Amino acid sequence: MPSWTFEPGHTEAAFRARHMMVTWVRGLFKDIHGKLEFDPTEPLTASFEGVIDARTIWTGQPDRDAHLRSADFLDVERHPTISFRGRFVERTGDTHGKAAVDLTIRGITRQVPLDVSYLGQWETPFWAGDENKGTLHRAGFEGRTRIDRHQFGVSWQDQLPGAGVVVSNEIDVVLDVEAILDEDLERTGAIEYYRDQP
Repeated sequence: MPSWTFEPGHTEAAFRARHMMVTWVRGLFKDIHGKLEFDPTEPLTASFEGVIDARTIWTGQPDRDAHLRSADFLDVERHPTISFRGRFVERTGDTHGKAAVDLTIRGITRQVPLDVSYLGQWETPFWAGDENKGTLHRAGFEGRTRIDRHQFGVSWQDQLPGAGVVVSNEIDVVLDVEAILDEDLERTGAIEYYRDQP
């Protein structure tokens, strides 16, 4: 089974939550590290895992980001990472499928469904300074899910008149993954770069 490594600079998890019942707040986690076992001819044998630095949450508003890092939400002092581990369980189209994912937030693990789109592969050059060291096969994936944040202990809330809430209970999540074939990382020497990453 071919093994792949997430390219952390081009892998991200985005989320959105309804604010004050009328609009969306969107946020982002970058610098995600993970591994993937994947053969496009046998997609149902695929598995993957990754780690997100919860301290890097970004919504574009510093005070809100600080609140999201606090014990009211992610409690990053006690739980600095979010992790996930999953496997493909169903093929729903030529490039689409479903995965079952064990997601851990604030130390609480729940299984969530993930709708996955395979975006294909491309052969790209790898440059070290001015020298072309060879090519890297890159593969792309998009995963979408919706989670109930209260199932993970992310339960701060305030009420609005008319039974409204300040923050929606359900959160939409989109995971974008760019993965590089490990065989190519070794052959070109690019693996040394990724070994230096956190």
